[in-house]
Amino acid sequence: MTTDEIAAFCLALPGAREDYKWGGVRVFSIAETRMFAVIGLRADDLAFKVASELFLGYVDRPGVHPAPYLARAHWISLSAPYAMSAEELQDLLRRSHQLVVQRLPKRRQIGLKL
Repeated sequence: MTTDEIAAFCLALPGAREDYKWGGVRVFSIAETRMFAVIGLRADDLAFKVASELFLGYVDRPGVHPAPYLARAHWISLSAPYAMSAEELQDLLRRSHQLVVQRLPKRRQIGLKL
């Protein structure tokens, strides 16, 4: 997947929006400030949240690293070309979105669950 395809996929998720922060980093978030994916922390890297119990398994894979500044919150980072199939990447981005939705107050979750 290209960065534009990833951006289009992220924006198609319920409640998602895109911002540019920190000198041009593309940030995808929900509920105004809750990030679920980031493109460009370093070059064309893609970073997103994974379930805490899966974090160590993912960072052991070739091409997958702890995300700079965000690893303590269980974020992983992939360098382009991404070391995953498009289907797996889309599934992980969808899961990242839902992990963030689950942390919102119940009244803010309405219409954001898949």
